[in-house]
Amino acid sequence: MSVERQNFPQFFITAPAPCPYLAGMFERKVFTHLIGQEARPLNDTLSQGGFRRSQNIAYRPACDGCGACVSVRVPAARFRWSKSFRRTCAANSDLEMKVVPAKATSEQYSLFRAYIDARHAEGGMADMTVLDFAAMVDESFVDTRIAEYRLPNRQKSAEDGALVAAVLFDVLEDGLSLIYSFFEPELASRSLGSFVILDSIRRAERMGLSHVYLGYWVKGSGKMAYKARFLPQERLTREGWARFEH
Repeated sequence: MSVERQNFPQFFITAPAPCPYLAGMFERKVFTHLIGQEARPLNDTLSQGGFRRSQNIAYRPACDGCGACVSVRVPAARFRWSKSFRRTCAANSDLEMKVVPAKATSEQYSLFRAYIDARHAEGGMADMTVLDFAAMVDESFVDTRIAEYRLPNRQKSAEDGALVAAVLFDVLEDGLSLIYSFFEPELASRSLGSFVILDSIRRAERMGLSHVYLGYWVKGSGKMAYKARFLPQERLTREGWARFEH
């Protein structure tokens, strides 16, 4: 067997399962493993082709007769900072942000658990244990990091310095790929979910990276509707990445 054949990734396809986004539909995924020295360049290539990463697996939808899942990325330098987005950033300007290695902590899991129980109690991640969470964070052969956001530490209350938001992300050749974010559900007025994305766009610019990958936007799914707000954005079509202004 040639070296080229040995290094070429093997792809597999899952059996049909109920779609988590569109009622009455079924999903299938094509996937491959991201392990070893080739994991980083392969993750770059596959991300640009619409794949997402989960632990050591890269996957993308391959559903029969449906193309509702559309890969979305935001061109950081061209992002349109609306008044609403600027207000969101201002409302969270007091938070202290730090990027740390992708290593799960009990503090992160506590916040993740509060977020899931409040926002996605019926979702596929509702039964994730602390070990499942650690696997999601720790198991990576690529450049994975976590941005943590904390309340200011003014030593006035028990809440000072508390972790209120976090985002797990990969550093790609051309951008940042946001894998999963979670935040304190009781701080709804801060719009922390949007803020984490906005701060990631600013981070990509500072790092000289061109895009922030948001995963899949699914037309008709309320769960994914928020991604269409970040404009302009590029969506992966049959002809390649296409710009959408509205």
